[in-house]
Amino acid sequence: MTPSARISAAIAVLDMILAGEPAERALITWARGNRYAGSGDRSAVRDLVYDALRKRGSYAYLGGALNGRGLMIGALRAAGQDPATLFTGATYAPPTLSADELAAPTTLPDSGPARWNMPEDMIAAFTQSLGADAPAAMDVLSQRADVHLRVNTKRATREAVQTSLAAEGIETALHPQVETALIATKNARRIQTAQAYTQGLVELQDAASQAAILRLPLQDGMRVLDYCAGGGGKALAMAARAKLQVFAHDAAPQRMNDIPARAARAGVKIERLSGAEIAKAAPYDLVLVDAPCSGSGTWRRTPDAKWRFGISQVENLVTLQGQILFKAAQLVARGGILAYATCSVLRDENEAQVARFLEDVPQFRQIDTLGLRPQAEWDGFFLAVLVRSETT
Repeated sequence: MTPSARISAAIAVLDMILAGEPAERALITWARGNRYAGSGDRSAVRDLVYDALRKRGSYAYLGGALNGRGLMIGALRAAGQDPATLFTGATYAPPTLSADELAAPTTLPDSGPARWNMPEDMIAAFTQSLGADAPAAMDVLSQRADVHLRVNTKRATREAVQTSLAAEGIETALHPQVETALIATKNARRIQTAQAYTQGLVELQDAASQAAILRLPLQDGMRVLDYCAGGGGKALAMAARAKLQVFAHDAAPQRMNDIPARAARAGVKIERLSGAEIAKAAPYDLVLVDAPCSGSGTWRRTPDAKWRFGISQVENLVTLQGQILFKAAQLVARGGILAYATCSVLRDENEAQVARFLEDVPQFRQIDTLGLRPQAEWDGFFLAVLVRSETT
């Protein structure tokens, strides 16, 4: 495909997304309908689409319209390229620019969605939650995220994994702040077919999640429950840290379908529990609640999500999180640990949520906290570590 044809394809996909189609589904639909596109073309179109979603506000402003065409015009202008060089009207190229498109702004405003690439109410929420750190966090969420790997330190060192991956053309760097993490720097799309991955030496996991698991006070012999386990990434990370009895539960059990295969690959055992079974197996020495949240710390990975999100949804999530946290607390042994985590940076979901819980459930006290802002090195993440009284 020519560069102009890739732009045309990205316009078509973006229009599907703006009409309500999830980004991944729209890309799959396009690829199935255009089987002539090679893997390089599909990757290029994907990159154009996700970059446009991350910078939707800026690109729509520079392109003069919030549609696929406007976003691609804006993307070219933001990159310092004259859109007319690709919008030529030739075969497979987008039609030439209109007078209105030629007259669109060429510089961004100093504030608002066009500058910060998120809705007004979310800009306000970020500013309220992060204060002076908000502009930097919002800027990071407009950029592409690195691919991070968690090394299964039960089976290999980071250096050994680097050597194995390099033999298959996948280059990595040691994460400077997280001792289990590698940063993929070349051929990241090959990771899931690499021997290091299929043999359970590495898993895909952001460095922030890894840093949170490293902060948990895990010790050999503990009985640990991942209460909102999903695909089991954090249960696997905990199992790699010590000799634990690890259990996993999720309100939607189908989300845990991959856990047995992932655990077998990693050389660990994780027992999945239904809602009725978690109470029977209680109490646990540590319960991790990786609660459903806005995902605001990870919006550069799911950039279409931030444009669908609003304050009313945050309020609903805060209520749900409080309910989950209270239920999970009943499962913690006396003297045990309750760890509350989100991949959000919003205060209502994090610090304020924990404060409400501690006021309502005084037998717990907070002993540690981790609050990571979205940075080049990791996603945004929050962790509060609470301990239950020995006597109540």
